[in-house]
Amino acid sequence: MKYGIYYAYWEQEWAADYIPYIEKAARLGFDFLEIACTPINGYSRQQLRDIRQAARDNGIFLTAGHGPSASQNLASADPAVAENAKAFFTALLKNLEALDIHTIGGGIYSYWPVDYSKPIDKPGDWARSVANVREMGRVAADCGVDYCLEVLNRFEGYLLNTAEEGAAFVREVDVPSVKLMLDTFHMNIEEDSMGGAIRAAKGLLGHFHTGECNRRVPGRGRMPWREIGDALRDIGYDGTVCMEPFVRMGGTVGSDIKVWRDMSRGAALEQLDKDAADSVAFERYMFES
Repeated sequence: MKYGIYYAYWEQEWAADYIPYIEKAARLGFDFLEIACTPINGYSRQQLRDIRQAARDNGIFLTAGHGPSASQNLASADPAVAENAKAFFTALLKNLEALDIHTIGGGIYSYWPVDYSKPIDKPGDWARSVANVREMGRVAADCGVDYCLEVLNRFEGYLLNTAEEGAAFVREVDVPSVKLMLDTFHMNIEEDSMGGAIRAAKGLLGHFHTGECNRRVPGRGRMPWREIGDALRDIGYDGTVCMEPFVRMGGTVGSDIKVWRDMSRGAALEQLDKDAADSVAFERYMFES
């Protein structure tokens, strides 16, 4: 397996200068850095080249994550919204190819976070999303990108809440580049069994996010890491494992993720770095041994 970290562990905005975080992730012992897609379609060709080269120069690779806005909703009943979403993802996937990124994950079949003040049509949205994700999956394949659908908890999404639902959706799409993505934070809320959920994704899992129940770095809480590691080995998973801790208040990231207290316990930047380095060493031990 390859181990990475989401840049927003340190950052408070979805649009950021990723190059310093590339250098930091490499220095702390990670194999890759995950970046947000929010600013990518606005980058110039030179900016794309600079970010790609920074990853190569530091001996790591990049993955991408995205929480689509309501205007980027592939499940929308409004044809204009759905067409806008397809245009957005088509451009994004081509830019990911330019960045040498081969994995995108997130709620990239619907939108995030869901507005529950509006009516929910899960069957209709499921059918529309399957059709449009199938189309986007073919674009992703042409760009050499795995299009990984993240299973989210009920408070953030409604379409895919369990690994079983996610696996059924991916099988219905039936495009090899479209894969499943699981996240221990969401699994802790929705799944009866962490190991059982991972085993339900056998053959479909394309990306895996880790974090404690309260979104601290892995190894600082009560998540059953041995059970998780055993299940990943049982299904023969050898892909990307990205920790996605959110510990800092403030900015758009803190607001959207609902971080209302300092989960870092007042840690200075040097301590945040040490916690991340210790955590990836912990993951390697728990998942590989």
